[in-house]
Amino acid sequence: MPERSMRPETAELFQAIRAGESAEVQRLLATGAQLDVSDDYGTPLHHAARAGETEIVELLLQAGADVRATNMYGGTPLIPACERAHLDTVRVLIAAGSPLDHVNRLGWTALHEAIVLGDGSNPFVETVRLLAEAGADLTLPDGEGVSPFELARGRGFAEIAGAVQAGLHVEH
Repeated sequence: MPERSMRPETAELFQAIRAGESAEVQRLLATGAQLDVSDDYGTPLHHAARAGETEIVELLLQAGADVRATNMYGGTPLIPACERAHLDTVRVLIAAGSPLDHVNRLGWTALHEAIVLGDGSNPFVETVRLLAEAGADLTLPDGEGVSPFELARGRGFAEIAGAVQAGLHVEH
């Protein structure tokens, strides 16, 4: 992503996203807030995805936000959404064409993050199912060569391991 200075309305956009103020986000987008600048955590789309602000994610996508943009960790917006199991946001980002198998600097995809940083609860199981249904590579190992199935099993996440295994037998 090119280095660009941040206009005042863009700084306000980051604040509005953190506050979950979709009407303010919409107003700032109309006044020219930039979508292609980032701070350490990424672009406005990264921030909205990380916070699970689905309505704001949709507004940003409608305004032309890039689902392929990366943050300082080399991750796309889908990765933090999966890390936190924001299911509606994950669905929107998948539908918008987010790369499912993008590997960040930690050697993890969105699937790995849902397993490694999740707690194995139902929202994380559903996140894994959504990624599997969308066609994520369920065999892609993490940066240390461990498969998603092995990651889930190693953490005692039987339901996630089962979802990975079931997804391996589904044709896309």
